[in-house]
Amino acid sequence: MARETFAAQGLEVAMREIARRAGLGIATVYRHYPTREDLITAAFTEQVTACSATMAAAVEDPDPWRGLTTVVHEICGRQALDRGFNATLLGSESTRTLFAAERAANARSLELLVARARQAKVVRADLTVGDVGIVLRAASAVSASSRDPLTDVRRLAALLLRGIRAEPAEPLRE
Repeated sequence: MARETFAAQGLEVAMREIARRAGLGIATVYRHYPTREDLITAAFTEQVTACSATMAAAVEDPDPWRGLTTVVHEICGRQALDRGFNATLLGSESTRTLFAAERAANARSLELLVARARQAKVVRADLTVGDVGIVLRAASAVSASSRDPLTDVRRLAALLLRGIRAEPAEPLRE
């Protein structure tokens, strides 16, 4: 129940609300999860592991464009459906230390994906890992404010991926 509550309301939801939704007393929740961080870790370990597996598979994909677009679509889709995952993935204040090793490994994988895509000349020559980060943060913002987040995030991802494709592109305006 905690995962669903975090997904719908974000990580700042009160522990009392999580207990209420689960039909438990607050003491029972704290007995099993002494801290909010313990509960967040239990709630998101599976998703973080799945995200890491997606990153690893993308790095192994012989097609750098497919690897990169798979990561963008997968992460954007997860973000659209889960506000808690956004905060966990992006390392919000309450999760800064949680899953730090996984975030670091995923960042290295993303660096490799972007480097491979640039080397294969399937993305803009001026594309950076930071640019891909902007794409992912933009998806997070859309999902938080949309009535149909999955559709909107998929559209945004498609538009942004089109913008980073290597086909003749004019220089970016700063």
